Amino acid sequence: MQTVSLFDAKTHLSRLIDQIATGAENEIVISRNGKPVARLVPIQEDVSRRIGLARGEFEVPENIDTHNAEVASLFLGGQ
Repeated sequence: MQTVSLFDAKTHLSRLIDQIATGAENEIVISRNGKPVARLVPIQEDVSRRIGLARGEFEVPENIDTHNAEVASLFLGGQ
């Protein structure tokens, strides 16, 4: 666990984020006037996985293309 001052954290934030992201550090404590006030830690959940997020929330009709002409007309201003 690394401890840095608030000034150093502001000055070197990108470097500190890289240390957390690469796993070089698993926690960085930020202090103000010598007292710990915050922790910089990695996000534990995988936020990059989005596939299947809305599974079961929508029903796809049998003929999904039924209203294509109407939607295109709306986008084109009735042309």
